[in-house]
Amino acid sequence: MASLSDSQLKQIIEAALFAAGRPLTLDEILKLFEEPERPDRGRLRAMLEALQRDYEARGVELVEVASGWRFQSRQAFSTWVRRLWEEKPTRYSRATLETLALIAYRQPVTRGEIEEVRGVSVSSNIIKTLLEREWIRVVGHRDVPGRPALYATTKKFLDYFNLKSLDELPSLSELKDFDQLAPELPLHEGENLSNEVKAKEKNAAESPHVQ
Repeated sequence: MASLSDSQLKQIIEAALFAAGRPLTLDEILKLFEEPERPDRGRLRAMLEALQRDYEARGVELVEVASGWRFQSRQAFSTWVRRLWEEKPTRYSRATLETLALIAYRQPVTRGEIEEVRGVSVSSNIIKTLLEREWIRVVGHRDVPGRPALYATTKKFLDYFNLKSLDELPSLSELKDFDQLAPELPLHEGENLSNEVKAKEKNAAESPHVQ
């Protein structure tokens, strides 16, 4: 069987990504091809990057996230795309987003350690919301009396925020506004998160960490 041309490869990849409706890893895409026509990983990645460039001036973009490659609408057009759904997007409280941010930047972390940084208690509903969204998970327990759960972020968290790894999180000093990280997770009116997280992180860094 003759090897597939670059154009054919891109078309097959494009069709598969649209049909899947979820991110596909390189291994999953490679399995679409029988052995004689299967491209090597280097060529496959090159075709994905070429397809990515093909969509640079389109309303849809091809991105690589923690779970693989996917097509998605560009954030610049979210105002119009959201009108496809009658329900208004969920608005999260500052406390919820602040808790998520602290878990992302200090993981693995216990609820008590989050409360120490925030200076107020973290309600069970906040943790429940983040667990139900599958943005955080329990990764172990702190070896102290009571063995409190340790929380960390998940692949779904990375996927939602278009990150391939935690290394791509902006540093707190670079984070001017939480909207920079979470444009689709609006705060309640008038709330600003990033400055408070930075201040609380600074205070926590200057005080002994709870073990």
